[in-house]
Amino acid sequence: MAIVTVDFDGTLYQGNSFKAMFQVGKQRFTTKQWAVVSAGLVKASAGGLLKGKNKFRHDFFRAFAKTFKGQTTEELDLFFQELVEYGKSEVHKDLVLKIQEHQNNGDTVIVLSGALQPFLKAFIKELELDVHVLSTELLFDQNGLCTGEIGQIVNGDVKVSKLQEWMGQQQHLTQDPPKETWAYADSESDIPLLRYVTNPILVNPKEDMVKIAELNRWSIFAS
Repeated sequence: MAIVTVDFDGTLYQGNSFKAMFQVGKQRFTTKQWAVVSAGLVKASAGGLLKGKNKFRHDFFRAFAKTFKGQTTEELDLFFQELVEYGKSEVHKDLVLKIQEHQNNGDTVIVLSGALQPFLKAFIKELELDVHVLSTELLFDQNGLCTGEIGQIVNGDVKVSKLQEWMGQQQHLTQDPPKETWAYADSESDIPLLRYVTNPILVNPKEDMVKIAELNRWSIFAS
């Protein structure tokens, strides 16, 4: 049995999640919610100039999560289902088939991503995939209402630590360690994970990542 991880943005999902959030937000957000997002974008843009793209993405997610403060899981489900409807046409269909092939071989598949967990779970349900999800969590209070905060963003080195933690838990239950580990991913932030697994696969990589793949002799999954 192998453990197979699949990234979401740019990998399983070939669209632009930022664009999807904005488009759905335009239809659903109140003026107050847009003010929260706008303030977050200003902060994210400033941080991005100083610390790069990942800093921008992290600040954006934190700002976006604040708009969910006080909402129930049912209300959130409606929003994330709209995101799925907006973006499902841009799913990487060949990679979905590859995931199913892994599952038919008895492999365990994990969607490992920095995206918000409710969004991923809604997307995976739409694709009818029976996979595990390790991703950035929205936090809730004791009454089941969203606090507007998120847990640790699952990106970069955190992907490796989350995978190691998950595998440790599974081995404790089964005493049957995986013979191989795989990662399907696309970006520079995935390099720690790609270096960690035994079978790194770059999915439709851009030119800079193609060069990194060639230097490291990583496989490329193109469609």
